[in-house]
Amino acid sequence: MTEPDLSSLERDFIGYGRQPKIEPWPNGARIAVNICVNYEEGSEQSVPDGYDRSEGGLTESRALEFDGRDLAAESMFEYGSRAGIWRILRILEDAKVPATIFACALALERNREVGTAISELGYDICAHGWRWEYHSRLTMAQERSLIAKSYASIEAQTGIKPAGWYCRYGPSVNTRSLIVEHGGFLYDSDAYNDDLPYWRRIGECDHLIIPYGLVCNDANFMRGGMATADQFYSLLKDTFDLLYREGKGRPAMMSVGLHPRIIGHPGRAAGLQSFVEYVSNVSDAWICRRSDIAMHWHDAHRRP
Repeated sequence: MTEPDLSSLERDFIGYGRQPKIEPWPNGARIAVNICVNYEEGSEQSVPDGYDRSEGGLTESRALEFDGRDLAAESMFEYGSRAGIWRILRILEDAKVPATIFACALALERNREVGTAISELGYDICAHGWRWEYHSRLTMAQERSLIAKSYASIEAQTGIKPAGWYCRYGPSVNTRSLIVEHGGFLYDSDAYNDDLPYWRRIGECDHLIIPYGLVCNDANFMRGGMATADQFYSLLKDTFDLLYREGKGRPAMMSVGLHPRIIGHPGRAAGLQSFVEYVSNVSDAWICRRSDIAMHWHDAHRRP
């Protein structure tokens, strides 16, 4: 594939419609819950890496952004890789809950112990780019190269082949075609438009899209949507409970987005701990990795 297939960019306002004919998840589960840990710390734009300013995205320093080096923001990112990631992994491991790591390749290169832990815990990986690139500003050749570079680096650091792809700042018009061209991915998550995976035709291939979400996401702490662990827990529990009730006739998927520099702080992590303990006690909830969802969809809901 040398030119992008832009037909996949046609908008679809219908989706599965009023009465989707979807079989239950494995073992009759009503809902699939996927915990997504965005491991980005060390891949953000920073002056030491040659940028003209520090990245303040999703940090307590966001309101204080200024040109030049922001040492406060830098140390907030460092908290995520030094302390936050380990608190999250302890909570998940203690609850025996699987997870997917949305990993920026450069972040893993700068903290190789995290990659080792991911492998030992049996988590899967969704490639989150090389670092915080704006894919919409890249040429097609640049984007193709970075996708391949990210995939190879993550596999080298962890021994795990990334099953999916998710851009940090949103995809370009070429991204999905380049993901299919690469050939190593089961899915991408550069969409927010459904509660279920779905297929799109890309060139000669049927390509799986597993939508992500920014609602059940700890980014809300940074955007003024919540302030306490109880608020985060309530949001996750309410989402789960409604999807679970609907799941009797319409199985659905729930993605929970986490960032070590945000939810990794103890006053927030308590909400995550409460949620994983809650869902772990629901027998017909399938807590799974994103690659498990992809493989199930490839097997049970293959596009005709």
